[in-house]
Amino acid sequence: MTTILVVDDDRLMRRSVSIGLKEAGYSTETAGSGEEALEKARKSQPQLVLLDIGLPGMDGKETLRALRHSLAAPVIFVTARRRELDEIVGLELGADDYVTKPFDMDVLLARVRAVLRRAGGSEERGRGTDSQNLVVGDLELDRSAHEVSVGGQSVELSPREFQLLSFLASRAGEVVAVDDILKNVWGPDWVGESQTVYVHIRWLRTKIEEDAARPRRLHTVRGVGYRLTPAGEDEAYVA
Repeated sequence: MTTILVVDDDRLMRRSVSIGLKEAGYSTETAGSGEEALEKARKSQPQLVLLDIGLPGMDGKETLRALRHSLAAPVIFVTARRRELDEIVGLELGADDYVTKPFDMDVLLARVRAVLRRAGGSEERGRGTDSQNLVVGDLELDRSAHEVSVGGQSVELSPREFQLLSFLASRAGEVVAVDDILKNVWGPDWVGESQTVYVHIRWLRTKIEEDAARPRRLHTVRGVGYRLTPAGEDEAYVA
């Protein structure tokens, strides 16, 4: 049975979400703080984590960073903060999705199912291809080790950034449409905004470009999508 760890400092919220998940057929663990979440995650090894951003003490973002050292499960941020920055920062840290409070339980369950399907699908798609390296000019991706280097220098990427760069590198030189990126990187069940692609592209540029404002590898083709090329090629397309 799939186990979901619910992390929220609101006891009633933890209880109601846990009941809804159990009624949908999931097993649950709950935690009221980041510190407790780390301990519960270590013991139960959940398949998914619902993580509130606004935790006291160690907040959700700090908790997510710590979880990533010992847990590969997907994470959905749950937040009462509607400011886009919090949501974007969560995704850039490696969260797989987010929902904002108040939410309908059916909406949350749809997000949970979609993220779990994407996590399972990513594992399946990776089989048989993980040993392949992708090289685009001075940019190299080692899929098996989940490592990236630019000009021989190691670059640290979040899981989603790595998936995005890997997909673009697999189609290097081609213009890849935003819808195509969403379908292949976020999965066909993605129900968020397409704006998330732009945000991830912007953050990716800060890590693989010498000057993110004047990218030489990851180009925008206005009105269409993005193209990854060896450094310096297709600069006329940069936006």
